Amino acid sequence: MFLFLSVFMIVSCKENKTKSSEQNEKQNSIIVGFSQIGAESAWRTCNTESMKKAAREAGIQLLYENAEQKQENQIKALRSFIAYQVDVIVFVPIVQKGWDNVLREAKEAGIPVILSDRKIQTSDETLYAGLISTNSEQQGRNAAKYLVEKFEGRKKVNIVEIRGTDGSSVVEGRYNGFREIISQHPEFEIVASETGDFLRSKGKEAMQLLIEECKEKNIKIDAIYSHNDGMILGAFDTLRKHNMEPGKDVVIVSIDAEQAAIDALKEGLINCVIECNPDTGALIIEIVKNLVAGNQIPRVTYVSETVFPDYSDLSKIEPRGY
Repeated sequence: MFLFLSVFMIVSCKENKTKSSEQNEKQNSIIVGFSQIGAESAWRTCNTESMKKAAREAGIQLLYENAEQKQENQIKALRSFIAYQVDVIVFVPIVQKGWDNVLREAKEAGIPVILSDRKIQTSDETLYAGLISTNSEQQGRNAAKYLVEKFEGRKKVNIVEIRGTDGSSVVEGRYNGFREIISQHPEFEIVASETGDFLRSKGKEAMQLLIEECKEKNIKIDAIYSHNDGMILGAFDTLRKHNMEPGKDVVIVSIDAEQAAIDALKEGLINCVIECNPDTGALIIEIVKNLVAGNQIPRVTYVSETVFPDYSDLSKIEPRGY
């Protein structure tokens, strides 16, 4: 009996070691295809580097493609990942619509897809495994809450908005979240809105259009809500050209929390910065490993974020790294 138990334990240990070895070997041979929308800002570059670093540290092979702000480039990249037979596809969808066909191809090939940073609109929710993202709706709400607090007691507040890339889920979230709060305060009015496509150069152009539109209507701009830091940083020169000092003559709230925006906040050029955390790489890679191991993953995972208003202790803000 003792001999039987001893043999059984040895066999069991060998089987467990074999299974563990197979799992480790599988984890170490994971190949991930990653399609990024571009490199339009310091935030986006940091987001990409976060993914590359996490993959490298986990011993995962990462096939990286930069879509250069074009959906057709992303679709081409996703199809190349499918042809390469990667284990998992991760991509940041530049817009919400138009993904069903290529995602169906990935599903038919048995390759799970993870959405990063942005949502999609699809007729079949099973075409992707999960979403790891920042909470754009809450970012919009936080921006509006700051303005409500800042202008407490004012009878009339005119706001202009610089939107990001129209058609993207992040713009929809920041747009709707902001209005959800502002609509509860009738003294606030969004008098004009223009797209800056999340680009610094286009933020400058959008600001010019907003100022011209408000001048035609004889409207004084009290506050600017920018969907990202790059666009409002690009708009500073335009504001000064029209004798409007950023942060003083007009209250500015922006989203992302790039180092340049935090520096501007400390200088009084921006009044509030809402963090959009780009450091999602480690979380995505952990979820990738769970997928490959056959484990169930959360449908939606949001990263933690904070708010930096001008009345907080700005000296405690650590270097942003982007």
